[in-house]
Amino acid sequence: MKLALVHDWLNQIGGAEDVLDTLARIYPASPVYTSIYAPQTMPEHFRNWDIRTLWTDKLPAIRRRHQMYLPLYPLAWHNFRLSDYDVVLSNKSGFCHGLQFDSRALHICYCLAPTRYVWQLDNYLAGEELPPFASWLIKPLVSLLRSWDYAAAQRVTHFVAISSAIKARIRRFYNRDAEVIFPPVNTQRFQPVPLDAVEDYYLIVSRLAPYKRIDLAIRAASELGLPLKIAGAGRDLERLRALAGDNVEFLGYVADDALPQLMAKCKALLFPGLEDFGITPVQAQAAGRPVIAFRGGGALDTVVPAETGEFFTEASADALKSVLLRFDAGAYDPETIRHNALRFDTALFRERISAYVEQAWQAHQKRHKFTYQDPVVAVER
Repeated sequence: MKLALVHDWLNQIGGAEDVLDTLARIYPASPVYTSIYAPQTMPEHFRNWDIRTLWTDKLPAIRRRHQMYLPLYPLAWHNFRLSDYDVVLSNKSGFCHGLQFDSRALHICYCLAPTRYVWQLDNYLAGEELPPFASWLIKPLVSLLRSWDYAAAQRVTHFVAISSAIKARIRRFYNRDAEVIFPPVNTQRFQPVPLDAVEDYYLIVSRLAPYKRIDLAIRAASELGLPLKIAGAGRDLERLRALAGDNVEFLGYVADDALPQLMAKCKALLFPGLEDFGITPVQAQAAGRPVIAFRGGGALDTVVPAETGEFFTEASADALKSVLLRFDAGAYDPETIRHNALRFDTALFRERISAYVEQAWQAHQKRHKFTYQDPVVAVER
């Protein structure tokens, strides 16, 4: 089986790149095709991969400001053809699923999300806080992108979704079915500490962006006078600082080796945004700590109410406050919480995605062989 990996862009680190990293370890002989590659912004070991870029990688400043070239990505991927591969495995949140491939090849799309600014434009614009005239300019373009994106999704052989929420969106926007295989989380990095080592603070670990709704947690914690630590950096920092009281501590970027202890000693992790999956709730649970999350998105798959955490049902500070007022961190068993997190371990992802690809390829070969051989011979067999 000759397999190619496809990824939207490689100029920033996030959950999508963690998935790609794991896929590249499963299929080390496979090249990675992408629209942009900025090696200085990526982990050093990525430089050992066979990374092949589209013509878009040569556009001015695209590695730093890839958003301004939004209309060009569908064109670039639509005109890109992969030949001589048995399987194309795309890791998609943008437009890379729209590439062309041989008629006898199998295209499996690991879908992180149907393109958000195409299918959930109003939510995207609200989160970005763009001026009104920007939406007037963007909406006609998005209408065209939506038609292209839907047509591209119909060429995919199989969809695999990262969560139940994404499976539902694939059905709603693309009218396609999908298997759910949760993304990889390195749960072994995180271990519970003795209960007497748990400290009196709530924790957020996140990029500081408007759609993360960290403002809800700041308002709720400040009004209740609860200690809140926020780990992460981003463009929303100054706005969030203006909302925060003395009870809120901004930690900035926290190094990977310091994060496990920070998680293990928190009273609970707060997860106020609507996420497609959400790795930090799984990490906190691997460290034996409960999670208070907004009821929606990937949290519905990862948090078990009354066992590993709690939900608040409205995206408001008052709704979160009501949960915090009755929250008892001592009511949750760290080992039970950790056991839930192990369902999302990297080893299980490797096992499930490789088995899915192999089984899909075998079934595809059988269908393909029947389709292309002489009908009489096929019937006799």
